[in-house]
Amino acid sequence: MVGDWLARWPGLPVIASGMVGSAHGWREAPYLTCPVYIASFHQHLTAVTSLSGTRIHIAPGLVLPSQVTRGGGTVVADVMRGEEIQVLGALSIRPEWQDECCIVLPGTHSKWVWVKAGQVAQFMTSMAGELFAVLRQHSILGRLMPVSMPDSTQWEAFEKGVSLAYAAAPGMLISLMFSARSRVLTGELASYESPDYLSGLLIGSELAAALKQHHGKPVTTLGLVGSPELCSRYERALALVGHRPSAVLGNTAPQGLWKVAVAAGLAAPLGAVHVA
Repeated sequence: MVGDWLARWPGLPVIASGMVGSAHGWREAPYLTCPVYIASFHQHLTAVTSLSGTRIHIAPGLVLPSQVTRGGGTVVADVMRGEEIQVLGALSIRPEWQDECCIVLPGTHSKWVWVKAGQVAQFMTSMAGELFAVLRQHSILGRLMPVSMPDSTQWEAFEKGVSLAYAAAPGMLISLMFSARSRVLTGELASYESPDYLSGLLIGSELAAALKQHHGKPVTTLGLVGSPELCSRYERALALVGHRPSAVLGNTAPQGLWKVAVAAGLAAPLGAVHVA
């Protein structure tokens, strides 16, 4: 994708983030242990030289070790790669969030990131996106669903799923998921409504885990970062349970990578470049 640029400017700095720095990527970049200052990411870049001689700087990931909280709860180990750069980008757009916020990044593996005083204090991963795909394609739940998703979202069915799962007792999701089949068989749901109902169940359970169980205190400022389609789904679910995002941002990785590049001295701040 950038081959022509690198051919024209061989010394052009390159910076990357995400799974390129995983154990299965180009070069494993170390995890930084939370809590960690977001402004320190540039101090931990891992360099790798490509076959063409290009020097590539890979941003670190984040790790949250297993721990027991002050209240006696348990936090299980978690990791992320790439989303931390999106968080940095979001904070560069909304600097007022640095004091305290929760940033939600919907996706295959959604991340909930709690920021406090410029640090990533905690985060939580949800596999709702991947679980939806697996259940739809490889479980009995998918047999009554249409082959392809309907052209429009069945919001009423989605909200039914969100409300039911959010209000349910912890651990009920494993039982509630079967209702994506049984409610079709009893005529309570149309087959074309079933996928969005299942999506609502999974996202509703995710919201309950993040907002009622994992962090344990009200969210004052909440932001959404990601694709418009997914963010609209999460925005609707959040509003249904009483949480309205302060802002909905798109892909903020470019802003995050730019902040790291400038801080690392790989690029000059905007407005500081002078062409002779």
